[in-house]
Amino acid sequence: MSSLHGTAAQALVDLLRSPTFARAYTLTALAAAFGTTAIHHANGPVTLATIVAGLAAIGIAILVLRRDELSVIGFAPTSLVLYASWALASVAWALDGAKGRTLTAWIALAGWAVIAITIAHVRDTLQIVRGVGDVLRWLLTASLALEVLSGIVLDVPFAFLRITGDIAYGGPVQGLFGSRNLLGFVAVLALITFIIEWRARAIPRHVAVYSITLAALLLILARSPGAFVVVTITLLAVVALASVRRLPRARRPRAHATLAAITIVLLVIVYAARHTIISMFAATTGFQARADLWFVMLEWVRHKPIWGWSWFGSWEGGPFPTNIIDITIGVPHHQGLNAYLDVLLQLGWVGLVLFVILALVALTRAWLAATDRRSVVYAWLPLVLIALLVESAFESYALTDLGWMLLVVCAVRAGQERSWRTRIDPAAPIPPPPRRLP
Repeated sequence: MSSLHGTAAQALVDLLRSPTFARAYTLTALAAAFGTTAIHHANGPVTLATIVAGLAAIGIAILVLRRDELSVIGFAPTSLVLYASWALASVAWALDGAKGRTLTAWIALAGWAVIAITIAHVRDTLQIVRGVGDVLRWLLTASLALEVLSGIVLDVPFAFLRITGDIAYGGPVQGLFGSRNLLGFVAVLALITFIIEWRARAIPRHVAVYSITLAALLLILARSPGAFVVVTITLLAVVALASVRRLPRARRPRAHATLAAITIVLLVIVYAARHTIISMFAATTGFQARADLWFVMLEWVRHKPIWGWSWFGSWEGGPFPTNIIDITIGVPHHQGLNAYLDVLLQLGWVGLVLFVILALVALTRAWLAATDRRSVVYAWLPLVLIALLVESAFESYALTDLGWMLLVVCAVRAGQERSWRTRIDPAAPIPPPPRRLP
């Protein structure tokens, strides 16, 4: 009997360490992350929490069994550890009735981080891009099919999925993502992924044409103003990245410094002209409603500017002070509609600085890797990060679920792609160059 148990245990170990299981785990985790809204609306938060807990537990088991392949240096960015630690520390200053909510929200944050770290360690960049591409092809196809079924064939909204059935009128459509803004953001991510798959020759041409057309169509039908801003800035980033890649290696540091200076100047100009920009967009995009919400959030930030009101992630359930903010505005919200202000409200200026450091370090590493490596696959990391960070000015996706998982995946992979860590730990494994898949 003991030999049978030993054989079964060894078979389980071999399964968890196998590349086939790593691919299956990655696809399942990505499907869960991109399908978070649909799972939540169709089955409730308990089902979603169970899925995340199960994936995190499996991820821990995989990392433990693969510990001989891992190194402390490069396992997870220090900025990520500091940000997560500060969120956990906020339990100490949470209001007495909110400590349980803060701890629960942090467990969800840590769960998605574990899943993301597992994916980043068991799959290389090309394999992650392929996994995201496969998942998004299915989800976007299903979204379009459901929109056609709801808006044209049956002419009945699917309330349980938040699909209004407006595709016959040119949108906006929501698909499986619950809102036009999230669908628009996912469509942008899909365009980035599908184009890189095509450029890397990782998928057949007919699949690439179908995928890019599908993502572009849903981006247009979503009619999300924020998504079009993200597309514009991402296109500028593509031009800048391509220009730097064409330069001789000796001239790239100066080009990086120039781009960084231009970016800082533009951000300062946008911040200085923020009231004018809000006025321009207010009448047509509802931007004024966001500005009203942000103003009230800043009023509450002044009460606890350094450490914030404690981490609660999503606004669902109306944790204090979001319940008072919603009453003041007169409209319920599930998030702060701006990741940076949301972090500022929850974790104060310390949390915001740590979040910005996490994002900027990841983006810097990813950008340098994309300009230094010959393969176009490495461009996926900085472009996804840029899209996520720009979208964070309009939505708080980067703080929970899908956005947070993508941020951690990109941060860990970007850290692994920079070989300078071998100066600290010569035994740290350097990821092999991406393999061309059939």
